[in-house]
Amino acid sequence: MESFDSIFERAAARKGGALALESLLSVPKSKVALSKLDDADVLREMTACIFRSGFVWKIIEKKWPGFESAFDHFDVTSCAMMSDEDLECLQQNTEIVRHAKKIASVRKNAQFILDVRTAHGSFGVFLAQWPDDDFVDLWQELKRKGDRLGGQTGRFFLRFIGRDTPVLSQDVVRCLIAQGVVDKDPTSKTALNAVQHAFNHWREESGRSFTEISRILACSTP
Repeated sequence: MESFDSIFERAAARKGGALALESLLSVPKSKVALSKLDDADVLREMTACIFRSGFVWKIIEKKWPGFESAFDHFDVTSCAMMSDEDLECLQQNTEIVRHAKKIASVRKNAQFILDVRTAHGSFGVFLAQWPDDDFVDLWQELKRKGDRLGGQTGRFFLRFIGRDTPVLSQDVVRCLIAQGVVDKDPTSKTALNAVQHAFNHWREESGRSFTEISRILACSTP
């Protein structure tokens, strides 16, 4: 596996230099900032990522005020208590995207957040307490206990909410294949563990976050 310095140099050359590459990088929230996340903001971001999945993002953004109104500004208790009749009414609401299963996911994920709140105090505290070197099991936890939060949707949610995580874009996967970490898009537990090991190695080597490493890998790929 190539050294991270070498990967960084190639990415910088492709993006016009080290400073230009650094300007493209974002950093995740600190554990303190994560622990202070409001649960409504967590449900809001989950919902946004779920509705954007497989859809034109600009349409979701344009309709977002309708989502805020329809879901009571993502008050977790209110959303968890929505009745089946409430969900059926929302399927007729032209102010939002009328996708029945995605609408139903709001209630299910609100309950997920309430369960986490009971166990940890808040979803933000739960994210802050999760081991830094184990993002793969965090992905699996979202998939198992949340609704429609598997795969890239869960990873985008974590990224946008500020939790440090890679996003396995096509460019990142191509780099991982080139580095011999995996031989195809990683979906099996064995392949995902190999990804975890590689990112842990690069983080120890570089001192950078998984978020930064992921972006640099993507930029290094022709």
